[in-house]
Parts: sequence; structure tokens; C-alpha cells
Amino acid sequence: MLDIRLYLLQRITAMIMAPLVLLHLAVMIYAIQGGLSSEEILSRTQGSLLWGVIYGLFVVCVSIHAGIGLRVVIHEWLRLEGKWLNALSILITLFFLGLGTLAVIAVVIA
Repeated sequence: MLDIRLYLLQRITAMIMAPLVLLHLAVMIYAIQGGLSSEEILSRTQGSLLWGVIYGLFVVCVSIHAGIGLRVVIHEWLRLEGKWLNALSILITLFFLGLGTLAVIAVVIA
């Protein structure tokens, strides 16, 4: 039952990430073609609640999606199972979530 839930959660996060990736790519192309510098881009994102929510949601989805995917790889390669597999998967997900949160803070708040 857990495997089905994780499968569905990974697919749901993929569906949320797809439009966010397209938005991110579109903004990057716009910024590059507009000749914006890194400083100009950061000046536009800092203090923006909208960009914080968008990139925050992206970080949450990527962290969950990657954690579930790596759980499968770890199970296949290292033959971990049960509580050890779950604990390692949760730690990996939290690690990605922490790093991503720091990046969002740096771009939006700092």
C-alpha cells in the first residue's frame, strides 16, 4: 500500500513541477534575451511573495519527487528495506528541502 501511495505522490509532484519548470525556463529565456544581469534579476525577485511561493512550491515538489525516486534506487542497489530504507529516504528528502529552502531564501528574501 505504501508503494502505491509513493507512486501516486511522485506522479502528483511531477504534474505540479511540469508547469513550474516551463515557467522557470520562460523567465530565464526572457531574462537572458533581455540582457538582464544577475544583480538585476535578484533585484526583481527580492521581496516578491509571488516568486517565493512559486519557487517554494517547486522546492517542495522536487524534494519529495527526488526522495521517492532515490528511495527506489537505494532499495535496488543497496537492498535496504523497511525502517532503514524509510529513514534514509526521509533524510534525503529533508536534506533536499533544506538546501532548496536556503536557495529560495537567498533569491527572494536576502
